[in-house]
Amino acid sequence: MGKGEYLGEFEQIVMIALAHLGENAYGMTIRGEIEKRAGRSVSIGAVYATLDRLERKGYVASWLADPTAERGGKAKRYFSLEPAGIIAIQRAREMLTNMWEGLDWDSHMRTL
Repeated sequence: MGKGEYLGEFEQIVMIALAHLGENAYGMTIRGEIEKRAGRSVSIGAVYATLDRLERKGYVASWLADPTAERGGKAKRYFSLEPAGIIAIQRAREMLTNMWEGLDWDSHMRTL
């Protein structure tokens, strides 16, 4: 991956939440999944801003479901990973795994 192609931490978290949620991935469920799994409180605005950015990059797709009465006639916007997004998140994981490989934390801790 070249400069500017790497996923940021929150982008990775959002994409992993999408993978966990499958067909049930929309704003509030994504936010809930992040809070549950990462123990991190996030605003819905941050979630949507990240999803929009990932969609512009071609990593995520979105579509509107049919409007429902319980939502006052408003439609939910659902999200899914695109093939390019799956490749990007796999590369990010591989890169981090490679970076962690061979570290000897005991020797680092002795120098502190």
